[in-house]
Amino acid sequence: MSLNFHRMHHRMPGLNTAALPDLIFTVLFFFMIVTHMRKQNVMVKYQVPQGTELTRLTKKSTVSYIYIGRPKSAQGEVLSPKTHIQMNDKYVSADEVEDYVAAERNRMQPEDVDKMTVSIKADRQTPMGTITDVKQALRRARALRISYSATEKK
Repeated sequence: MSLNFHRMHHRMPGLNTAALPDLIFTVLFFFMIVTHMRKQNVMVKYQVPQGTELTRLTKKSTVSYIYIGRPKSAQGEVLSPKTHIQMNDKYVSADEVEDYVAAERNRMQPEDVDKMTVSIKADRQTPMGTITDVKQALRRARALRISYSATEKK
């Protein structure tokens, strides 16, 4: 008894791409929801000092910024000669820096807390007493990794 096997030529069915736009929209929507875009309005006028031994910060999500300078208008005009400290779109006193740093630390992912860096962007005319007050508040907040922003000296 012999079995006859007939070879049949089957065509491979085409890939159904009808659901592809729905999938792409869903993935795009997911990333729009989980991505946190941080944009601060800088409300102080500052011109960073120049330096020679500069390095770039690597992971921006672990960096909290403190701006120190004179308050400015939306057009960039200086409103007051008095120095102000800005964190997260608000003017704060040096004593309030500690609370803001604690709030920033609580907002971070647990694995990034140890890598938290505070970047001070201060005007080159800022009194050293203001910088010292901010540094003392950072020390009390246990934010010991501090960087100072500067432009490269030519």
